[in-house]
Amino acid sequence: MHLLKDWRNRSRYEKCLLCLFAITLPLVNPWVRGDGVGYYAYGRALLIEGRLDFQKDWLEANPSFRMGRVDPQGHIIDSQYTRTGCLDNHFTIGPAILWFPFLLTAHLAVRVSDALGAHISADGFSRPYSIAMACGTAFYGFLGLWLSFQIAKKFFPERWAFLATLGIWFASSLPVYLYFNPSWSHAHSAFVIALFVWYWLRTQDERTSFQWILLGLIGGLMMDVYYPNAVLLILPATDSLRACWSHFQESSATRSKLGFVLARDALFLAALLLAFSPTFLSRWIVYGNVFESGYIPLRNWYWTSPAVSSVLFSSDHGLFSWTPVLALACAGLVFFWRREAWFGGNLLLVFIAFYYFIASYPSWDGISSFGNRFFVSLTALFVVGLAAFFDRLGRVWQKRHVAVLASVATTLLIVWNLGLILQWGTHLIPARGRISWRDAAYNQVAVVPAQATRTLKGYLTGRHQMMRHIEQEDLKQLRSDQSEGTE
Repeated sequence: MHLLKDWRNRSRYEKCLLCLFAITLPLVNPWVRGDGVGYYAYGRALLIEGRLDFQKDWLEANPSFRMGRVDPQGHIIDSQYTRTGCLDNHFTIGPAILWFPFLLTAHLAVRVSDALGAHISADGFSRPYSIAMACGTAFYGFLGLWLSFQIAKKFFPERWAFLATLGIWFASSLPVYLYFNPSWSHAHSAFVIALFVWYWLRTQDERTSFQWILLGLIGGLMMDVYYPNAVLLILPATDSLRACWSHFQESSATRSKLGFVLARDALFLAALLLAFSPTFLSRWIVYGNVFESGYIPLRNWYWTSPAVSSVLFSSDHGLFSWTPVLALACAGLVFFWRREAWFGGNLLLVFIAFYYFIASYPSWDGISSFGNRFFVSLTALFVVGLAAFFDRLGRVWQKRHVAVLASVATTLLIVWNLGLILQWGTHLIPARGRISWRDAAYNQVAVVPAQATRTLKGYLTGRHQMMRHIEQEDLKQLRSDQSEGTE
């Protein structure tokens, strides 16, 4: 794909998406913080150290990450080391794989600049590396939106696909992890799932053996980035089951085709495992066991008592309560299923499985999270669902009126979401635990309008100072939570 190729042949909606991405690039925040320390450490350690040695990453991390990992004297706590002598880095290696071309380019540029007398530290922590990381995240996040738009416009008018893309882009949790916290994995996850769904759909009719292999490679990378993304394997699984059932119902002379189907499945699984091998290798190095994730063991999840309602409606990062645009998108997935039984049904099944998976996770709220960040992975599904929702309204009512209504509703949802992001980022509402919707609503009307311009100016011109202040506020909340827990 060449996004800038044949500019004149691009639709006005595609041009608008590209322009919006260019305009919003200054919002990219080149810092490594929180969970991002673990994700980024894989890329930095392999590039600079040549091995999975994360000690410098732990020592250089932000203060709230170092809490419980580094003692006051600046020594890493013994409990942080696993039986292999490696630091307990349970975060996935996939984002580092995607960042690597950007980090390598930055490293070469730093080396050349150093040779010319610039004296920039080639340690993976200096500014060029964090900028490369953040730009890489922005690139992948936007590419995920672009692919989602391309999927949606296959089924719906381009205006609905465009409006849905804007809605998910700016009215969901995605902008926080595309711009503000780019070292986390969620924008990458949105990209790889969009790529997987796009390629699965594009090759669905007559998928060759090579295309099955390529789909398997994409699937493996998808799981390298984020383990719950394995739920998307439902899509090729249903393809294979349908093909087997179709051949089985035919005459005995054609049942030999079943062997061909199973052979293609084997190719897919082999490619999947090959692409997933970096995860197996990293688990072996870190834990001494390829099947050890470092997360809460699956046997301790709440499989029989998932937080079905809380995941959607809780003030503690509920999916719909924090990002109501996703309620419309999920309703649209139901409409889409009724219109396109096979593709829509598969997407709805993926969402239900992913929803059950997250609802069963003991930390389903994401702890420190804007909205329910886990669902950022399903950006492509939400874009399709929101486009389906707008299209359904257009079929019921007059299209011109629906276009105005949909545009106004999307704008209001975006404004609400951006205001909530400002509150969350500046700690007007807590980053962890439940929030007061009464306070949040009051802030949206009385505080956010007065602070928005000043905050944006500070973000663009004095970002380092602002990030330091945010980190200090986060430390205060963490210490407050710890003191309450010991009482």
